Formats: sequence, C-alpha cells, structure tokens
Amino acid sequence: MHSENNLMSAAAVQMPRIIYGTAWKKQATAELVELALRTGFRGIDTACQPKHYNERGVGDGIAAAKQRGLLTRDQLYLQTKFTPLNGQDPQNIPYDQQADLAEQVRQSFDVSLNNLQTAYLDGLVLHSPLADRQQLMQVWQAMEKLVQAGHVRQLGISNCYDPALFEFLYDAATIKPALIQNRFYADTGYDVALRAFCKQHAVIYQSFWTLTANPAVLADTVLKNLAVQYRRTPAQLLFRYLTQQDMIPLTGTRSISHMQEDLAIFEFHLTESECQQIRCLLE
Repeated sequence: MHSENNLMSAAAVQMPRIIYGTAWKKQATAELVELALRTGFRGIDTACQPKHYNERGVGDGIAAAKQRGLLTRDQLYLQTKFTPLNGQDPQNIPYDQQADLAEQVRQSFDVSLNNLQTAYLDGLVLHSPLADRQQLMQVWQAMEKLVQAGHVRQLGISNCYDPALFEFLYDAATIKPALIQNRFYADTGYDVALRAFCKQHAVIYQSFWTLTANPAVLADTVLKNLAVQYRRTPAQLLFRYLTQQDMIPLTGTRSISHMQEDLAIFEFHLTESECQQIRCLLE
C-alpha cells in the first residue's frame, strides 16, 4: 500500500508524503512552483481563493515544469480547494455569489481547471466547513458529483477542528473524505481526538503551519538532541516524525535549500522510542 515517499489514500489515490503549499506566494507563485517541482516535489496544494492564492500562477509553474520535461501530469498529485463565500475577498470572488451552493462549486471547479491547465484534479478540498450542516452537505454533494463524473479523484476538507462535525460529514457522505487538512498546533491540542478518528477510518491527515505554529516544539531539547544525533535540522525531525505517523505535512518554503532539506527527510528513519519522545511534545 505505502511506498517510502508515497501514501495510498482510501480512495486509492497515491499522495506524496510531503506536499508543497502555495498560499501567500502572489507574483512569485509560478516561479516557486516550478522550483519546487524541479527540486523534486510531486504534490502541490492550492485553492481557488484569489485573496490568498494565485491559482493561475500555480498552473503556469506546473506548465513550465512540464515543458522542461521535469514531469508529466500523471506524476503529479494536484489538489485545490473550493472556498465558500465567507473565505473570499468580496471584490474578487471566482464564482457567482448569487448562484446556489452547488452551482458555486461547479463554477469554482471550472475556474480551477482553467487556472491549473488540467483536465482533472487529484484532490478537491472544501476550504472550511459551512455554517450549518445542511449547507455543508449541499456543497459536499456537489463535490461528490464531480468525482462521480470522473473529474476529481478524491475529496477532503480543511480547517475542520470539531471532531463531531467531521464525524457527521464522514457518516453522511456518500463519497467519504479521503483527507483532512488542518493547522497543526497546540491551540487545537494537535487534533488528537480527530486524528484518532482519521486513523480508524483511513482518512489521511495533512498538516499545515507545522513549523510556524510550533517554535516551542522546534526549540525543545528532544528535537535539538535528535537533530545533533542525525545531523539534521529540528524542522526535518518534526516533518520526518509526521511522515512516519502517515501524516502529510505541507511546506510553503521559498528557499531552495529548505526545499532540499524537506525532501531529504526520507534519507533517515526515527526509531519507535524517538517517535515516542516527539509524540509527547504534541499532546
């Protein structure tokens, strides 16, 4: 099921164990996406949300990498998001805000395909849950139709920190969420209960803000000592720990040396007792 650098989802989609995130890259997006692909990343995360993402730039970066013969479309895991109205810039909404929710999903999806210059998506993620459960299911069912029509390979949800809400969605969905993507930090108790549910139901947990939100963890003597022992950075140790727990961290670095370090985490393996030491910092 799992290779060293890839993870197979419950929807039978192969996902790289570390993914390049494209938020906040603005005009530098295309260049950075091409750089990430050139360095060896094979998973890209974006969103149809002009407020925080330049999705067209992501498409241009991928096109440039393909043109240089760095990869073919089937070698890339590409996921984007449908962002509900409350997450959009009112001056720059990529769909008709007067349309019903299902139509908003369809329009956003069409914009994404055009931006990303692709015929299909490997993953479509709901950027955040909607205010009420009925609306949540309307959006999810519209996303399911895209899977049923063969345009999307798997679905997920992001910024969903309430285990009861996620369990509701999981139970109510015809096409189950294959992944959840959350901010990974102490304020939510590192989603311990949610991650337990995910593990039980083979839902892949993607972490974002993994380094930025955890300066205390990265500065802890446990990680510092392991970093010395392995001749790696504390960031590499944390990412490696997560990948060994079958979690997928996102990294949004702009630095080529950090990109190389992020991909080099598969060159070493933490022991179970070392994993246990790190686990204690994240509970």
